[in-house]
This record gives sequence, C-alpha cells and structure tokens, in this order.
Amino acid sequence: MTAIDTAALERMLNLLPCRYKGPGGVAGVVKDGQVIARRAWGFADMYRRLPMTTATRMPVCSISKQFTCGLLLDQFDEPAALDPLVRDFLPNFRHTLPTVDQLCHNQSGLRDYWAMTVLQGAEPEAPFARETALPLIARSKTGQFPAGAHYSYSNTNFRILGELIERGTHRAFGDLLAERIFAPAGMTTAVLAADTRYPLDGVVGYEGNDDVGFLAAHNGVYWFGDAGIAASLDDLLAWEKHIDATRNDRHGLYNRLSAPVTYADGSPASYGYGLRRDTVGGIKITGHGGGLRGFSAFRLHAAEERLSVVVMFNHDTSTFTAATAILNAALGRERDADTVRPENWNGLWLDEEQGLVVRTVQDVSGVKLYYAPSAARLSVSADGIARAPALILKKDGEALVMQRESENLKVIARPLFPVEWADGADIAGRYWSEELEACLEIGARDGAVYAMFEGMLGTGPMERMYALAEDIWIITTRRSMDAAPPGDWTVQVQRSSTGIVSGVTIGCWLSRKVSYQRDMPGIDRLLRSPSQVSDANDRCKDLRLASQTQPAGDSACYGPEAATTLED
Repeated sequence: MTAIDTAALERMLNLLPCRYKGPGGVAGVVKDGQVIARRAWGFADMYRRLPMTTATRMPVCSISKQFTCGLLLDQFDEPAALDPLVRDFLPNFRHTLPTVDQLCHNQSGLRDYWAMTVLQGAEPEAPFARETALPLIARSKTGQFPAGAHYSYSNTNFRILGELIERGTHRAFGDLLAERIFAPAGMTTAVLAADTRYPLDGVVGYEGNDDVGFLAAHNGVYWFGDAGIAASLDDLLAWEKHIDATRNDRHGLYNRLSAPVTYADGSPASYGYGLRRDTVGGIKITGHGGGLRGFSAFRLHAAEERLSVVVMFNHDTSTFTAATAILNAALGRERDADTVRPENWNGLWLDEEQGLVVRTVQDVSGVKLYYAPSAARLSVSADGIARAPALILKKDGEALVMQRESENLKVIARPLFPVEWADGADIAGRYWSEELEACLEIGARDGAVYAMFEGMLGTGPMERMYALAEDIWIITTRRSMDAAPPGDWTVQVQRSSTGIVSGVTIGCWLSRKVSYQRDMPGIDRLLRSPSQVSDANDRCKDLRLASQTQPAGDSACYGPEAATTLED
C-alpha cells in the first residue's frame, strides 16, 4: 500500500485558497476507496453571501466526456455498429469519415465547434440553443488531418456521440446518465444541466483575478455529450470511490474507459474514451479537466496508488495545477529541481503543416510555449532541451523541433523575423470561406487593424489584429462562448504571382487552416473606411440570411427528447 504524507497533504489543502485566489472552491482526496480529505471554502455567491459547500453543484464541463463514453460502452456492445450513422451529422464531409472510436479518442480530425462559433459570428455571451449545434457541425467539409493520424481536442466529437446515443437508444441523454452512470456510482445529486444560463444551487461563476477583481460570468450555451453535467464535490468523490470499488473487475466501466488505445499506425495514444493518460512526476494517472467561463474543474486517478484527487473552483484558475500539487503532496513528493536557467529561448516560428504560429518566451524558471489555447510551461535541462509532460522542444539550427507525444505529432517550425508594425491597408476588405459559408472583414485605419467574423450565428465583435512577421498576423480572441477561448488565430496572407492579396488562411489549435478567398476583389481594394465597408457587405449578409432560413432537416432533432429542458 502506498503511504500518504498526511502532514504535507494537510498543508497543501490549507494553501489552496491562497495559491489559487478566487471567490470559492472545493477539493477532496480518495485513498483506497475512502475519502481522506474534503474541503470547501469561500462563497458560491459573494454578493448573496452563499457559502461554498461540498454539496454545491457546479458545471464539471468537459469532465462530462468520460461519462458520455461510459454511457456509449454501457449501451452498445459494439459501438462500431453506429459508424454508418456518423454520415448523418457530416453530410458535406469530403474526406474519409471518422469512426465512433476515433470520435471517442479525439482522433477524428474534426475542427472544434465551439472555436468555429467565433468564425461564425457569435457573440461570447449570446444564447446558443440545442438546435444550433448540428447545422453548424454539418457545414464541415474538410478535416484538419486524416482520421486516426493524430490527436486534436474537439468538442464536436463528443456532441456527435451524445446525439448518436440518443438516436441509438431512443431515450433522453440525461435520463440514461442518471440511471446507468450516476445511480450505480452513488452520485446522488449529479444531473445533466445542459443549459448554462441556469447554474444550479445558486452558484455563480466569476471572471477576473485577484489583481483586477471578480465579476459574475454570464454564459448562454446549451451543450451535452461534450459537457453539460453538474455535480458536487460529494458526487465526484463518490465516482472516485466507485472506480476503486470496481478496480478488479476487468469489465468494470472505468477499466474499459482507461484501457490502452492506439492511433491508426499502431502507436500508443494518450487520450481515449474521454480520459487523458498522463504521467505526473513518474506517477501514471488518468483524468480530465473542464472549464466554462467562471468555472474550472479537474479530477485525476492514480490506479497503482489507489489515489484520486478532485478540485473545482467557481473562477478561472488552473485546477490541473492544484490537483497535481495535491497529488504530489499526498505522496510526499518534491518537484524535480534538475533544471537550468534558459538562454536564447525567446523566439517566433511558423508550423507550416498546421498553419500555426509558435512563440516561446523565457523567464528565470523556464520557457512558456504559446501554441495551444493555454500556454504550456517547460523546464530546460542541462542538455539544452525544454521538457514538459508529453512535450519536448529543441533547437535544430534555426528551426524549432517540437515533439508533441500526446498528439502523435512532430513539428519542425521555421523561424519568423518579427516586425514591429505593418500596414494593414493591403489586406483590408472582405473575405469568403467556402468551408464555413461565412465571411471575414478586415478593416485598417490610422495604423490599427481589426477583424470581424460574420456567419450563421450573426456578426461578432471587432477583434484586434496584429502583424507578427511578413504576411503573418494574429487575431486575438480572449473571450468566446466556451472556455478556454481559442486565443490567437494565426492569419497567413496569400498573394497572387503579381503580389496582389488573394486570400488568407486562418487557424488556431482547435480549428486549423480555414481558407478564405478575397471577396469582390475589384471593390475591396478600394475599401478603407467603415462606411465604404458597409456599402459592400450585401453578399455575406444575404448568404447568412439564406443559411438561417434553410430547414435543419432530421440532423437537427431526434424525436421529442431533442426538446429536453434543464429540468429534464
């Protein structure tokens, strides 16, 4: 049996409110099937002085994905039998369709539909109804890579899985979760609360930080399959106890969920059935995090040590960092200190294959990598290589080599030569994406450049746009319907043989290489002011209105359960 350092664990739990400052939070630890620590501090609602408790239900967000996959395995002896139905959700897809297993393992290559809401003109706090998701997903025509080749986190996969389960069982998703997952695990108050406009138990999520203060966060999305479950700390600790109780049953649900998975080439994958497979300080864990504006959650399970940790905050702070700190404290482990101060690690590169900018920034303790929605922190060893779990950076001449083991991906990025400023007049105008059936508008005035997306969800806010290098720009999205937001969109400018701008390619880690062609080039080269832009926008508006009036068809709703409300 693995011993627990109770003094170190107690000290770490006492430090949580100070290290992860915010309105409130909960944390708990299960060892050998028993709860050995349970904490709740702060407030579920600061203005109504409603205390946070271990019974307060919060959105667990993407932690829901493992329960979606668990329900799939519970209801279907052979999930592959549902493979032919995937086409119903992707009627316009031109590549080989992903299998149901590839959806479960985030190997589909499909772009993330929450990231796509930005490109479709969504406002961050606008309502997003259940019936909106499938028409948005159905527009997909291409993937980011061949299904099974790599890993890419995509909520699209799990939204399709949720719909498939309902279609295959002819039952409401929330009812199935309650009967087949929550009840057997003793999760007595966990429910599907798909409408994020109405958090349960009076809990409020908060944006902000300790420097600028905290404001109540507002969300408007309806989601299930990819997220949507609300649970208390007591509920999630019951899940961890259930995992331990069924540890010797090879047909037990968690053992099936955490079984090894592979890519199409046979190499091992570190994500499967809604669970990450990670190694933290030499300890093998399975787990998952979740986030929504104002909320953050993470749970992990170390099978060999029979140890589980759960952390949830009603503010946007890293629960992964908190959970792993508790894990290390409980096991009496200190972080490895065999690192050196980084030198010459500030840089800017382009991953041409993925169409993404790679940026590294050094400080006294390591290197920050900006590539995915959240920055990754790496430590530099004496051999000059920067490392983090499942991630390696090293220099090869002027190129940057990035090995992303968890994605089955090796990147060789070429260096970019930064510019302080560039004139955006050359790229100003309107662009049309056939992939999305949506528009992009770029405006340049008095040295500043902004971008605006317009599509089936409306006209989005003006986003800031900055030049990084020659014909390489970024559009910054710091707030969106989902959390974390996409972050920086890489914009690559395409030019004709005569140097005229013909289009742009836009992408972020969640949604890569979306092509836009210059719309009405003869007019757009003349557009330099807001009034001129408004005179030439009829095409995109007409196309958006046409898309909104098209019937959704059978793919938008499967029977009466499609009208499921929060109470259901």
